[in-house]
Amino acid sequence: MSICEEVEDKSKRLGFAATIKTAQAGGRVRPERKKTPAEIRRMKAVGGGKMEPVGPYKPRKDIGSQRDSSTRQQQPEQERGSARERQLAAAKAERAAAARARAAAKKGGSATTTEKPKAKPKDLSKEASKLLSTKKAEEKPATRTNRQWRTETGAGMTPSERAKARQKEKAEKLKARKAELIKDFTEKNGRPPKGKEKTQLLGLAHSTVKSGV
Repeated sequence: MSICEEVEDKSKRLGFAATIKTAQAGGRVRPERKKTPAEIRRMKAVGGGKMEPVGPYKPRKDIGSQRDSSTRQQQPEQERGSARERQLAAAKAERAAAARARAAAKKGGSATTTEKPKAKPKDLSKEASKLLSTKKAEEKPATRTNRQWRTETGAGMTPSERAKARQKEKAEKLKARKAELIKDFTEKNGRPPKGKEKTQLLGLAHSTVKSGV
């Protein structure tokens, strides 16, 4: 007798219908839910201003194997009846006793000594108005926006293309800053910088471009 016939026979004797799950394609335990290449909508840049769909996705290495719950869920670190559980039970009983005491005091018409009298809505409104009138407007920090690097055709760039474009832009800024510093020095001293003076100006240009000043 096969396993399916044995399960079916046992289910008939116990009075319920057994659900037998057969293995899916590729040895999967459950049906595959990955999108097909035609269904994928996310695109990636492949260079030269061209875009292609992302995928296909690689299959998991653990297909067909059931994961043990101990690898997915936090297991108890202490035995039942430990000191921690007794402490939690005592705290729960204390909270329940305090709740019963408050309910009895409320039913009897007397307020407990630990409860504070509730503030009136009028007083709360006055306090809120006072806080709003003295509160200073806080300056929001400037939010940094990520630059969207695009090709001339408007398509996305690959990481290498973005790095080249970023380096080219940095070189142009550095060149313009060097020319500006040398021009200012020449106009001020009547001669172009030499030796150590030129080295200092070049270092200043690098530091200002790096810091974004």
